[in-house]
Amino acid sequence: MSFALKRHNSGLTAPLCTRYDARVQTGRKEGKQRTMKKGEAAARRNAQRISSSAPAGSSSWQSPWVQLKYFTYHPAVYPRMLGSVSADARPGSLVQVYDKNGEFFGSGFWNPISRTPLRMLHHGKAPLSEGDLLAALRRAVMRRQEWLPEDTTACRLVHGDSDELGGLIVDRYGDVLSVEVSVLGVWQRLGEWLPLLHEVCGTKRHVVQVDPEIARMEGIDPTTAPECAPVRRVRILEHGVNFEVDFERGHKTGFFCDQRENRYKLAQLVRGKSLLDLCCYTGGFSIYAKLLGGAGEVTAVDLDEEAIALARRNANINSRRGPLRIDFVHADAFTYARQMIRNDRQFDVVLLDPPKFVTSREGETREEGLKKYRDLNALGMQCVRRDGLLVTCSCSGLLSVADFEQLVIHTAQRLGRRLQILETSGPGWDHPYLSTYPEGRYLKVLWARILS
Repeated sequence: MSFALKRHNSGLTAPLCTRYDARVQTGRKEGKQRTMKKGEAAARRNAQRISSSAPAGSSSWQSPWVQLKYFTYHPAVYPRMLGSVSADARPGSLVQVYDKNGEFFGSGFWNPISRTPLRMLHHGKAPLSEGDLLAALRRAVMRRQEWLPEDTTACRLVHGDSDELGGLIVDRYGDVLSVEVSVLGVWQRLGEWLPLLHEVCGTKRHVVQVDPEIARMEGIDPTTAPECAPVRRVRILEHGVNFEVDFERGHKTGFFCDQRENRYKLAQLVRGKSLLDLCCYTGGFSIYAKLLGGAGEVTAVDLDEEAIALARRNANINSRRGPLRIDFVHADAFTYARQMIRNDRQFDVVLLDPPKFVTSREGETREEGLKKYRDLNALGMQCVRRDGLLVTCSCSGLLSVADFEQLVIHTAQRLGRRLQILETSGPGWDHPYLSTYPEGRYLKVLWARILS
């Protein structure tokens, strides 16, 4: 079944449409470049405002050092929070941090041109050394190896600030390490850190990514990444289910292993039932539901044509017991759900797992993201039969668990629906969040029965 959307530019011929689309894309690109240049200029102005004069008593401080103007335990420290900086602090330096009273406070990475010049790695009385950072890498990997199931070959090994390694994300997919970097200090140490990770994990290949905008803001040169033979795809196991990870076309580090335990949980609840999986990406929830859960009818919808193609491929590689009968639909989730409502089509279970809608703390951008969550949840609820199950997700770190729950509840009330809240879950243990960094609790999954 195909449910692709077509764009209509009223009154424009095909050649004119092409030129129109080109102008739109050019305008968007130029606007993004202007925004990035403004951000870079602001970061440099912030760097210039940070005092480099040495305060009294600093001659005994361990160098390079940074002093705070105000107390904060958040890992990302903005320019307004900073006081003096030692002259030998270089971009990417591991610096020792002192509070406003001159007492030792912790350690972090320094980068004066970044929007967050100081990235705290550790709070405590003992300074961190380069050797301590290597020990933190080993510790992060060993913690995962303690509990990872034998029938699973994919997990997050390093989860940034939560593992006291801010700016570094490492996922393992079979014999491949997928690395995402967002801090200059991490980038400068990859040449030493990656061999250690391969040694501890028994892996040989890696893929390194850095967002182009972050690279510009941090002063990272992507061409200096540690070399490795190109890796396009790798096959993994997750609770015995096969998936193929496509590094060239996949999002983020290649695969969303943060939903692993939620996929497994859903599979226990769908035997013989119909499932509508909106924003299915590469088919994880749908394939679990069919293969492990014995779901009856499964419909999986996504607007990304390449994701749908990979979802079909994932279904095919799990057909050892016979074909997995999943209806993969290339369509916009909002439009498809509206069509189901018009057709009076309802399902026993509806899963909503959209991309990150909220990308700002305030302003029109935030309101637009919240509106998308409200609209999608309103549509999803109308597609669930009475006494059916709604599983709705948010991966927006700037939307708290409480705010997401209230958004879903208020959406139900506006529709005249009542929800029986069963649980609010998150990612597996390989995606912990730091108590001083609530934004790290980004994944929220609300499980609710539709009572009326």
